[in-house]
Amino acid sequence: MLPYVLSRLVRGALTIFGVMIVIFLLTRASGDPAATLQGDSNDPARYEQIRRDLGLDEPLIKQFSTYMGDILQGDFGESWNYRRPTVDVVKERLPESAQLAGAGLLVSIGLGVPLGVIAAARRGGFMDKLSRAFGLLGQSIPTFWVGIMLVLIFSVQLGMLPSSGTGGIKHLILPAIAVGWFSTASVLRLTRSAMLDVLDSEYIKMARIKGLSEGRVIWRHALKNASIPIVTIAGIQLAALLTGAVVTESIFAWPGVGSLVVTAANGRDFPLVQTVALLAAVTFVLVNLSVDILYGYLDPRIWAK
Repeated sequence: MLPYVLSRLVRGALTIFGVMIVIFLLTRASGDPAATLQGDSNDPARYEQIRRDLGLDEPLIKQFSTYMGDILQGDFGESWNYRRPTVDVVKERLPESAQLAGAGLLVSIGLGVPLGVIAAARRGGFMDKLSRAFGLLGQSIPTFWVGIMLVLIFSVQLGMLPSSGTGGIKHLILPAIAVGWFSTASVLRLTRSAMLDVLDSEYIKMARIKGLSEGRVIWRHALKNASIPIVTIAGIQLAALLTGAVVTESIFAWPGVGSLVVTAANGRDFPLVQTVALLAAVTFVLVNLSVDILYGYLDPRIWAK
């Protein structure tokens, strides 16, 4: 198991380093933050002073080496717009993003897996057709449209739920449904496909011959062996949601990391954008590592590869 985990850690570290290089270059190519911070002032001396203060007058190699040195010392820089350490700014938004990510994943797994299993178990039946139609719609309808329709129906027309902000379970319901909509369709379709492959296997036929109940065959034996691709997509979706559901957070005025990175990008706040990007890379690597380890428990043969 140890060599398996170490190899994943090395790959993860290389991935994070590559992401840091790409994000660093992209932020520099996106525009001049000194011009944004200068505002309406056209004073060339002030403009040059801002560039010197931000270190933008240095060569790119020098800027990147300084950035990497600071990261290795635990210094992620100060937000140019908030005038505070970027880590503190991101920490304030992380709990809200984690709450929304957990609720969205609960919606997608809680609906997608049972519907996918039922669709596979009743292949060609009404539930199968209904589930496939839902999966198609879920991946075809944009998230922003779903969010707007949820606000229009449940907030504006019915007045049942709040349309924006945080404050309790009621505030979380609509954003969770909106952010979990696309994920539910993906989980449903993948679960159905994986279950169909497993249900046609010889050991499932043998379990039925032994007289095991259909429910035990499907939910205990077949689902466990079909769970690896389900775990994969769930891990990817969780990592994506943790690092910011930009569209959903914008529609529902949810104060998470997604809305923060939009503000930072619009304001050319390089340190904050780089910190969020680094957070996203680390989150994806850690979630994928966790998923890889979980694979080994689902199928111990993987650790031997």
